Parts: sequence; C-alpha cells; structure tokens
Amino acid sequence: MSESLRHPRGVPGEGAGALAVGAQAPRVVFDTEQGQLLLSSFVGHTVVVYFFPRAMTPGCTTEACDFRDRYEAFRQAGAVVMAVSPDAPDRHARFSARYQLPFYLATDPEGTVAEAFGVSVMKLARGVPQRSVERATFVVDGEGVVRASWRRVRVAGHADEVLSVVQRL
Repeated sequence: MSESLRHPRGVPGEGAGALAVGAQAPRVVFDTEQGQLLLSSFVGHTVVVYFFPRAMTPGCTTEACDFRDRYEAFRQAGAVVMAVSPDAPDRHARFSARYQLPFYLATDPEGTVAEAFGVSVMKLARGVPQRSVERATFVVDGEGVVRASWRRVRVAGHADEVLSVVQRL
C-alpha cells in the first residue's frame, strides 16, 4: 500500500489473512434488509466495505454516524457504502432506524464475509472464546480490485480518510 493510503489511527491491511491492496476482492454475498447483494453487482462503482463488531455500541455508533454524515459525499464520488457485522437483521434494522443510516447494513452471523476479507477474529468474552470481527475497512474499485484497506481501525477521523481515498480514485 502506498504511504499516502496509510491510516495513522489504524493499521494498513498488510497483516496475516488480510486482503492485499491490488488483490481481487472476494466473491461474497451480503445479506441486507434489501435482500442478498453480490459484491460483483456493484461493477462500475467504488464500494466501501467496513466491518464493525456490534451495532449500538459507542464506537460502532460513532463510526456509523460518521459514515452517515459523509454519505452524500461518498455517493457524489460514485461510491456505495456497505457496513458488515455479525449482528442479527432485527438489530441492524433498529440500528439503521435509530441513527437514520442511509447505507447498506449487512448481517454476517456465520462470519463468512468476514472470513473472506480476513477480518474474522477470536476474542475472549468473560473467559470464553467467541468469534468476532475486527474493525476494518476496504475500498474496492469499480473493477473489483482492493485499492485501500485499514485494519484495527480507530474511529476518530476514519470516515474522512476513507472519503479522501475514494475521492482520489
């Protein structure tokens, strides 16, 4: 990844299991309130795919609202925003309604999409190993190529940096 695409508050997506910048994005199906959407159905559009651990928690809410507040600028840049978490569809519906989220929310309870992007992780919850998702973001261009990625994202300022990358594509 070029130095200009590194995120100072996150780790560039070069770690083990991460999709490399320049790689073809995985062929995945997103389960959304609008139905199943193939990543490949967005050919010709930049797609921002961001993963978050759990809806309606402080960090995830802040991140979602930051993307919401910049949604029109993403749209004007020709980008689609897809947020992915292991939450159930009803939780996503409440999250979307409560915070008026205009972008897609995809549920991934089995972790197949997270696994395909290399962001599925095991965490301890009360001493019990539990599958979760790492907070990460990928920018996929209109030809399905990963153009930027961030791992272990820190929320503050992240949506602005992603928007800046999208606007340069």
